[in-house]
Amino acid sequence: MTTGRKTPLNSFRLRQKRQGLVRVELQVRKEDAALVRGVAKALVDPAREAEARSLLTARFATPVVIGLKALLASAPLDSIELDRTHDLGRPVDL
Repeated sequence: MTTGRKTPLNSFRLRQKRQGLVRVELQVRKEDAALVRGVAKALVDPAREAEARSLLTARFATPVVIGLKALLASAPLDSIELDRTHDLGRPVDL
């Protein structure tokens, strides 16, 4: 049961939420822990965050899936002839 009192922990979590930060908990191998901590530090460091985010996004982001209609709309169709001649077929003797 939660109480309505303002605890230091609740105040801290509210401040973090206002700043747009979320808590993420991971379980990784022991040898990867330092690497993950380094990535997290790079993402919050103002001097390195843009480069780190672009590198990680380029390597690990899932590509945006677009539909066929959007794909055709974005295709360069300037040099393609879309008009067809009316073909009646070959003459057949019945």
